[in-house]
Amino acid sequence: MPHHHHHGDDHDCHGEAGHDHSNDITPALQSLLYKQVDFDKIVTMNESEPKAGAAIVKKTWDQRLDEEPQLESDADEQLLMHVPNRPDMDFSTASDLAPTQTISVPQSLTGSQADVIEMPLNRALWNGTTSITLFFEDNWSHGEEDVTKVGYVGFKGDFLALNKEPITFLYEAAANPKDHTVIQGVDGVGKTIGTGK
Repeated sequence: MPHHHHHGDDHDCHGEAGHDHSNDITPALQSLLYKQVDFDKIVTMNESEPKAGAAIVKKTWDQRLDEEPQLESDADEQLLMHVPNRPDMDFSTASDLAPTQTISVPQSLTGSQADVIEMPLNRALWNGTTSITLFFEDNWSHGEEDVTKVGYVGFKGDFLALNKEPITFLYEAAANPKDHTVIQGVDGVGKTIGTGK
């Protein structure tokens, strides 16, 4: 999995006056889906503080390195975050269902929140997605630590509004020629087809 790490610093470049490149870390070709998320409907199970899951998804790209808010698991290392629309999701269902895609999150390189890791997904598996459930099944403590911590979750992709209106069309299984007007100048065209003349 790719790991992107950047330190913003001021420096002179190509004879220009000193300027800050800290905004250069946002990739040029990316579309964050921040505006399409219904934050009030995000449900996170086993979070130590209510609404902490929604709070980390609410973080903008510019806030991703902020230490607060942070999502921490409560009773054990598992977390289940659901960004709607499937209300029946729980730990048992998440364990039983086949995942759309399984991702192994690499262990933090520095142990700090500054490690933001991009995790590319297989685009073909996510076309037409209207909800997503993230199941953090385990952490890197090998059973020694029951708390899983997540500081930022962001979604990237191409947003396409789904048309929920029914599409109306007319289909004639057996057309009745009497129902159609005749185009001038084509009288008799096609009358000899299939007659052997």
